[in-house]
Amino acid sequence: MNNIDLIKELYRTFREQDYDAFLDICTADLEWMQNEGFPNGKTHRGAAEVIQNVFEANRADWIGFSYEIEDYLDAGNAVVVVGRYVGRNRMTGKPLDAAATHIYDLRDGKVCRFRMFADTKTIWNAMT
Repeated sequence: MNNIDLIKELYRTFREQDYDAFLDICTADLEWMQNEGFPNGKTHRGAAEVIQNVFEANRADWIGFSYEIEDYLDAGNAVVVVGRYVGRNRMTGKPLDAAATHIYDLRDGKVCRFRMFADTKTIWNAMT
């Protein structure tokens, strides 16, 4: 599997809640970094923590939450993904449409680090 196919598989695991597959494509020491200013943004360690504190938290806070991908860029030992977060906030009912870029660092054919850069003002606007 090439780098871009690996990251496409990662997004599939999120969409389909195939968390066993997510665990398989991440290293044991996965570092998941959400940028400062993002709701509950911080660095999570380990795939199990990401599933609980990121994926499940997003499902709890947003209706139809997804990351709509515009482009994948293979950067050797990393993949850059450009896209947008979309959905509707459960508390306010306001829509979400925020630009975001994800960077995945790879080691031995697995995801070892995720870094997110998102328009957090747009996200907070949907939440308030």
